[in-house]
Amino acid sequence: MNKVVKDAHEACKDIQDGMTIMLGGFGLCGIPENSIAELVEKEVTGLTCISNNAGVDDFGLGLLLKKHQIKKMVSSYVGENDEFERQMLSGELEVDLIPQGSLAERCRAGGAGIPAFFTPAGYGTEVAEGKEVREFNGKPHILETALTADFAIVKAWKGDTEGNLIYKATARNFNPLMAMAGKITIAEVEELVPAGELDPNEIHTPGIFVQRIFQGKDYEKRIEKKTIRKD
Repeated sequence: MNKVVKDAHEACKDIQDGMTIMLGGFGLCGIPENSIAELVEKEVTGLTCISNNAGVDDFGLGLLLKKHQIKKMVSSYVGENDEFERQMLSGELEVDLIPQGSLAERCRAGGAGIPAFFTPAGYGTEVAEGKEVREFNGKPHILETALTADFAIVKAWKGDTEGNLIYKATARNFNPLMAMAGKITIAEVEELVPAGELDPNEIHTPGIFVQRIFQGKDYEKRIEKKTIRKD
């Protein structure tokens, strides 16, 4: 089945106000830049965005935050975005901060059809407020529910016309998990090849999880924090 669409505009055409969207990536690595730019252009509002991070002020999800298109962020690491901080402290933005491992597992569970699971992460903190606690092997665990979304938007290094995807390096942290958990999954790729060209042993996301795929363009590949030696 050919799942190729022309571009981000066609891929995101039916994303509407108030929807829940998962966006892959880790820091600024492996984020769906073209699709985020399209959402900015569409001016959809009231979005609930599930993402490991919130981008930076002028890139990634920071572009949506800047235009107040996001109603709620479900995230793990948000320390590089001043606008995020401002909106959270002012009460303009709803925020659900989740331990990074729990966020990853909640996305994976959503894609695997597992409604909830127990984890020790977050016990004894604000994360555990209002959640069921049970003891396993003498250690308290809290109940975390799975996460799913109306759309999951991921970025891969290579993909084929049937939606099979290969990620590179750190982009594998969240993209494969989120690709499983969207009712509709959109994949943008750096290189799009005909079906059959990818080595089956190297595919990270099988095409069964992907409904739309397109070849992106003009990727910036920024470095979130550049660290150099003093000498």
